[in-house]
Amino acid sequence: MEMKKRINLELRNRAPEGVTEFVLDNCLCVNGEIEGLNDTFTKLEFLSVANVELSSLARRPSLTKLRELEISDNIISGGSEVLAEKCPNLTYLNLSGNKIKDLSTVEALQNLQNLKSLDLFNGEIANLEDYGESIFELLQQVTYLDRLDQEDNEAPDSEEDDDEDGDEDDEDEEEHEAGPPEGYEEEEEEEEEDEAGSELGEEEEVGLSYLMKEEIQDEEEDDDYVEEGEEEEEDEEEGLRGEKGKRGAEDDGDKDDD
Repeated sequence: MEMKKRINLELRNRAPEGVTEFVLDNCLCVNGEIEGLNDTFTKLEFLSVANVELSSLARRPSLTKLRELEISDNIISGGSEVLAEKCPNLTYLNLSGNKIKDLSTVEALQNLQNLKSLDLFNGEIANLEDYGESIFELLQQVTYLDRLDQEDNEAPDSEEDDDEDGDEDDEDEEEHEAGPPEGYEEEEEEEEEDEAGSELGEEEEVGLSYLMKEEIQDEEEDDDYVEEGEEEEEDEEEGLRGEKGKRGAEDDGDKDDD
């Protein structure tokens, strides 16, 4: 499919000035130039035209909002100076798999002051001796070359970073909505059980001591009752004995009279 038809298809009745991302990979460039993409795409921030047999950047439209440009696997060998003029705010540029051979072609990218990441792998320039050191020295604004910095650390994936930040926020919200941390309720329940158990224990102790006191008092009262009963019986017996003694004396007196 030709690029013009592909652009009309991708628009899907949208106005060009409302488009922020555009992917035109694997379509066909007529005469090796971009056709159908014009200055009306004023808000375009991401553009991918990989593997379209692009050989020239001469007819590239002015895209001042463009930040990321994918033009890998084409047949570009020069003309990179146009990028600084047409797309001055580029931060990422993928020129891998093209026909760039020497450093002079890359030197024109010095005017892209915001450029942080540049891909040139699978191109002839990547075969040069001290390729990495030369590029970093030439383009001092660049932090990552072929996804690696000067210490061979990989460039962060912005999408993954966003996902991780989103996951952390979701976790914080879930924890906030879920309430106290796991185990907190169990500890609280155990404390309540311990408190209830201690209260029951105290009540049992109080009850037992109370019952024991009652039993002791009952026993003491029983003992007192028994002692009083025994004293009464003894008094009765002594009285009976006294009466018998009196009667015996009276009988003896009667006999003496006779």
